[in-house]
Amino acid sequence: MFKPLGMALALGLTSGGTQAQTISPYASAGEQQAAMADGKVTSEQLARAYLERIERIDRAGPKLNAVLAINSHALADARKLDAERRAGKLRGPLHGVTILLKDNIESADGTATTAGSLALAANVTGRDAPIVKRLTDAGAVVLGKANLSQWANFRSTRSIGGWSSVGGLVRNPYSLDRTACGSSAGSGAAVAAGLAAFAIGTETDGSVICPAAMNGIVGLKPTVGLVSRTHIIPISPEQDTAGPMTRTVADAAALLSVIAGSDPADAATKDADARKTDYLKALDRTALKGARIGVWSPNKGRSPGADTVFDAAMKALEAQGAVLVEVKTDGGVLAQISTLEGDCLRTEFKAALDAYLATTPPAVTARTLETLIAFNKAEPREMPLFAQEILEQSAAKPPITDAAYLQKRAQARSLSRAALDKMLVENKLDAIVSPSNGPPSVVDPVNGGVSFGSPTTLPAVSGYPHLTVPAGNVSGLPLGLSFIGPAWSEAKLLSLGFAFEQATKARREPEFMPSVGARPEIGRAYDPR
Repeated sequence: MFKPLGMALALGLTSGGTQAQTISPYASAGEQQAAMADGKVTSEQLARAYLERIERIDRAGPKLNAVLAINSHALADARKLDAERRAGKLRGPLHGVTILLKDNIESADGTATTAGSLALAANVTGRDAPIVKRLTDAGAVVLGKANLSQWANFRSTRSIGGWSSVGGLVRNPYSLDRTACGSSAGSGAAVAAGLAAFAIGTETDGSVICPAAMNGIVGLKPTVGLVSRTHIIPISPEQDTAGPMTRTVADAAALLSVIAGSDPADAATKDADARKTDYLKALDRTALKGARIGVWSPNKGRSPGADTVFDAAMKALEAQGAVLVEVKTDGGVLAQISTLEGDCLRTEFKAALDAYLATTPPAVTARTLETLIAFNKAEPREMPLFAQEILEQSAAKPPITDAAYLQKRAQARSLSRAALDKMLVENKLDAIVSPSNGPPSVVDPVNGGVSFGSPTTLPAVSGYPHLTVPAGNVSGLPLGLSFIGPAWSEAKLLSLGFAFEQATKARREPEFMPSVGARPEIGRAYDPR
């Protein structure tokens, strides 16, 4: 019988050949920080243990394919931070804690930033994205780059979430035959599997929320403009944002406190410094008491298991003192927004990607969207599973100065904000909650996976924040609860999510099952004789 992996694979912390204490690979960043403060472990020991675990679980073992590249000086960085700690210099709650970056985020550590494409295998820019500089200045140890859906899942309408030509398919640590979703699949799977303390993902529509929910972790898509996008491979300057992917809400709050802020090179962030706060200090276990919460379940009935988990989550919110108000949206308007979004993103991608590729090193030969399309046609490893119709459709789009495009973008934003604002304002809500996802579907390269729907599009197109927190599971597969609010409401959403998390303790560690059918109760039902 298959024996699931789990706590038996604790981090063995060693230094100079001496065995030290062990610590759970699933310990929160806050717990790891406390252990370092008490002198029980060092940053170097933690970094070394996570690198060994990546070799054992990601590269061998279950072979998750969650990590694409390792930062060669991660251990040296950790030793430097240990020396600072001994000298009494602490940079904050991230000091000495490990992190992985989605591989569309540049870092000046010798690793390529590939977006999962062989066309960018030589894209070693020597640049730190401003959010990476913020992280390392705050003492985070960058272990390396996480795998992703190629081109952040903006290549084909029939793509397989979590697959890239550089890294292969990211596997879900809860059931290895199930989707890890995307596009921040590697970030989600790595954090869920205990391969780092936390990770950074990026989202245009669903690319943080979906992989966070389907990998049983916390994910936050911030308000567009709270976090810099400079030196991050783009899809859309209208919707793109980076965000935290962590095992706890407190870790997400600590991470957001570091990466939020204005960047002169990103005009969308001009108000970020005035809007940001210390999100960790703002957390409140009693935040749900008296809070008015809109209950939005546009996909109810598609997954009975997800409905059961969501209903239990609503009872938990009420038990904490929340006032629940049922809200609805017009399905026709949602469909209209989705159509407008898809058209606008293709126009924005063409302009944004051409601008980005023009800044890459000379060794990168695909320097425009057109030459990228040609590269993919000539390289058999790029399209063994699905085509590149989104790239081709984008190449045919007009410039972003086109009047018809500008009208569509304004309409999409106006409709999406009106839909959310109507629910929030008319009902005097503190936030809206919704199921983040249905159960992760089986990866099917022939027919594609089943989607149970998600609430990501309205906050994505609006530019509003969206938080997912683990809510429960169905047959061992994780489900998340979404918290959605108006622009700049991250502190409120994180506090509400924190109160829910502390009341329910719903997150479970992954068992690395080969399939749901390997669970004993299901296996017995499959073969009772």
